[in-house]
Amino acid sequence: MTRLLHLDASPRPGRAGSHDHGSHTRRLTHHFVSRWRTLEPDAEVVYRDIGSSSPQLTSVEWIEAAFTPPEQQTDPMRTTLTESDALVDEVVRADILVLGVPMYNFGPPAAFKAWIDNIVRIGRTVDFDPEYGAHPHLPLEGYVPLLADRPRHAVLLSSRGGYDFGPGRPLAKLNYLEPSVRAALQFIGIGGFQDIAIEHQEEGGKALAASIERALAHIDRLVERLHRELATPRLMQPA
Repeated sequence: MTRLLHLDASPRPGRAGSHDHGSHTRRLTHHFVSRWRTLEPDAEVVYRDIGSSSPQLTSVEWIEAAFTPPEQQTDPMRTTLTESDALVDEVVRADILVLGVPMYNFGPPAAFKAWIDNIVRIGRTVDFDPEYGAHPHLPLEGYVPLLADRPRHAVLLSSRGGYDFGPGRPLAKLNYLEPSVRAALQFIGIGGFQDIAIEHQEEGGKALAASIERALAHIDRLVERLHRELATPRLMQPA
């Protein structure tokens, strides 16, 4: 059984195409999960809406608690890390992270950055050992990605007001969303990364409609490919 973590970061509560002023990224994540469930009805889906309820921001108390060994943490420290522990647990259990994250001012919304800061945790998702050597996904040494113990995938589904922000396009250098998310997740060991985006949101009309159609079709193909990849190891396991 595949475990999906479905996360929405848009503050818009509804889905574009179904609700007035709805979110395009919520539409994409809903489409991905719905398509996955047609292939695997018993897939486990954990839903987290950080667009409506943002994770706590990093504070002095959080930093002190997170960098204190578990056996030395006080009760207030453990309380401070309660939400972060829950967010980390969701990521650890997931096989696929389905992340709906709009581009705001060339990067992610603040709520999503808060989520990243809560799940990149020393001793939980990453560690440091000067003897470790090369990182398997990034040009780093000494950092131990604790989630590299098994294959995990992240699917970043985004929307952009403008256009031409994709790889190789004229505005790619101004896109700090996909590269930063990829780096943070690969840092903790999530090696599989895919991104699909809707563009032309501000322009609207035919350009937006065509971009939506392409994104939905791309999701359909991606779901089928990932489902095949994840199903193959299970079929090869001994009875």
